[in-house]
Amino acid sequence: MAEVKDTAFDIRDYLREDLFPHFMCAGCGHGIALRAFLWAVHEQEIPLDQLAVVSGIGCSGRTAAYIDTNTVHVTHGRPLTFATGLKLARPDLHVVVITGDGDCLAIGGNHLIHACRRNLDITCILLNNEIYGMTGGQASPTTSEARYTTTTPLGNHEPGFDACQLAAAAGASFVGREITMHTPALKDLFKQGLSHHGFSFIEVISSCTEIYGRKNDLGNSPEMVVGQKAGLRPDSYGGPVDEPFVPGGWETGVLTRKERKEYADAYRQVVETAQGAGHECIRTPVAIERQRRSVPAARGQGFGRCPSPGRAVCGSVPGL
Repeated sequence: MAEVKDTAFDIRDYLREDLFPHFMCAGCGHGIALRAFLWAVHEQEIPLDQLAVVSGIGCSGRTAAYIDTNTVHVTHGRPLTFATGLKLARPDLHVVVITGDGDCLAIGGNHLIHACRRNLDITCILLNNEIYGMTGGQASPTTSEARYTTTTPLGNHEPGFDACQLAAAAGASFVGREITMHTPALKDLFKQGLSHHGFSFIEVISSCTEIYGRKNDLGNSPEMVVGQKAGLRPDSYGGPVDEPFVPGGWETGVLTRKERKEYADAYRQVVETAQGAGHECIRTPVAIERQRRSVPAARGQGFGRCPSPGRAVCGSVPGL
């Protein structure tokens, strides 16, 4: 882990101040999470030109725009797919995804599962406020049972996702959770996720005061932040627990940490092996097209078929 810089952390060194005033509501937990993340970047001594942050839609998607680095604002549910391509093309970059519970676990849920399975070296930060805040206050996959939203005016009858349990079961090699009330602990969790070689999934329990809080009579911002601690397991106050993923409240700290082969490393090994051996299976599209054109198509067999019925051109290409 990198040593802490001698210079004091000044968040203004990391922000696009020309975009201020920010869009966040008073008391929004996303701003606390953003500060903790940039604090971690500072202590890890990650140059801003070596950092790339990908975000999707909603309040979480707008959060990344304030970071004065390489930021990409993509379509609903797709930040992990864009980040995957970016990391494979530029493995030298620290690629971070900032996403929300609706963006990541609803339309983006399938992408999350496979990102965890592949174990690509990406840090995924889930800002979970249990609601679609920007689009009108609809229920999200993490909305707790009996909570009121625009789409559940009589109370939510569905259980909410345990995002960390899902990520761990899908294969993420680093999984953690923290609440915004524990800002120093959240910063330290971000540092561990950024330094981990593999897919890191960090859930941040955030607060939506203006919509979720008002609809459920959860009080003002300080009361909601204090309420986060009431939702923790008694043995989980900013540190790891002995038995994560059991009923009884949120577990915080590092929930899963294991060593697995990182996807980009494995991919590069395959490419280097194939290139070194001169495998026939590694052929460019141009070479395959030339091979196809050299074999005349039989009448009635369709485009790109060999004279022998049922035998495709690729069957005649060595290694395919």
